[in-house]
Amino acid sequence: MKKLYLYPLWVRVWHWTNAALYLALIITGISMHYAGAENWLVPFDKARLIHNTAGIFLTLMYLFFLSGNLFFGNGKHYIIKLKGLPQRLIKQTRYYLYGIFKGEPHPYHAGETLKFNPLQQITYVAIMYLFTPFLVVSGLMLIFPETAPPTIFGVGGVWPVAILHTVIAYFLTLFMFGHIYLGTTGSTIGANFKSMISGWETADEQSEAIEEKK
Repeated sequence: MKKLYLYPLWVRVWHWTNAALYLALIITGISMHYAGAENWLVPFDKARLIHNTAGIFLTLMYLFFLSGNLFFGNGKHYIIKLKGLPQRLIKQTRYYLYGIFKGEPHPYHAGETLKFNPLQQITYVAIMYLFTPFLVVSGLMLIFPETAPPTIFGVGGVWPVAILHTVIAYFLTLFMFGHIYLGTTGSTIGANFKSMISGWETADEQSEAIEEKK
C-alpha cells in the first residue's frame, strides 16, 4: 500500500465550493418551483436572489475547473480510452451491483495515471462537459432573458430554456445524492471523504502497476 497525492488544493477547493453551491441551488430551486406553498423552505424573493447569485458563482467555478484541467494536468483523468471500454464498464457495474455486497475487492483503484474507475470517468465526463454547460448556459439565459432565443420550435424561447434547466437540475440533484452514496464505498465509509479533504489517497501498488500497463 502507498499514499498518492491525487487531489491538489485547487481541486479540493473547487470540489467543496461546487458542492456548497449545488446545495444552495437545490434548496432555493425547489423553493422557487413550489413557491405557492405556504412558508415552504425559503421565501421566493430571497430564494431567487440566492439562486441567481449561487448560479453566477457556479459559472465562475466551472471556468476555474476548465482552466485547472487545461493548465494543471487534471484533464488527463477525463480522457476516455475507448479500447476495452464496454468490458471495463460491465466489470465495474457488476462490482457495484453484486461484488461490493459480497466483499469482493474493487476491480479498479485510483492511481496517478487515472484516478477514476470506468463508470466514474464516463459519468464525470458527461456531467462536467455536457450537462453542466447546458445548466450554466440555460441558467444565465434565465437570469438575462434577453439573451434567450426569441422562439424555439415556435414557442417563446424562455419556456423551453426553463424546462431544459429544470430537467437538468433534477438529474444533477439525483447524481449528487448518488455521488454522496458512492463516496461511502471506499475502504472505510469515510475514506473517500478524507481523501478529498487531505488530498491523499491510499492505493494498492499492484493495482496501480496494472493500471499503468493499460
